[in-house]
Amino acid sequence: MSEVAITRTEWLQVCKRSDLVADSGVCALVGDRQIALFFLPEQEPQLFAIDNWDPVAKAGVIGRGLIAEIDGKVTVASPLYKQHYRLTDGQCLEEEAIQLAVYPVAFDGDDVLIQINQ
Repeated sequence: MSEVAITRTEWLQVCKRSDLVADSGVCALVGDRQIALFFLPEQEPQLFAIDNWDPVAKAGVIGRGLIAEIDGKVTVASPLYKQHYRLTDGQCLEEEAIQLAVYPVAFDGDDVLIQINQ
């Protein structure tokens, strides 16, 4: 008999819809991870979750960044050194070698849920 390692993925409630700020970011602590949540009610999808840690500035500031559309893609600009990260895949536009983790996120009624590998 062989053993197989199973990674369990769960949806976790991180906040309520009313905790989000339209067209802006907020930060949530999920386990030991700081996650930046962006609510863009006029976009599809409306909700994005990305690491809050800026690897260039070495600070947890991504949730305070400014949202911008660049080449048809929604991005967030780091508030410190202004690198732009795509919200869909975390790719840094200025430095190809840098990519932030992104997480599946969804609304369930008023609850905001996120998927994190446990």
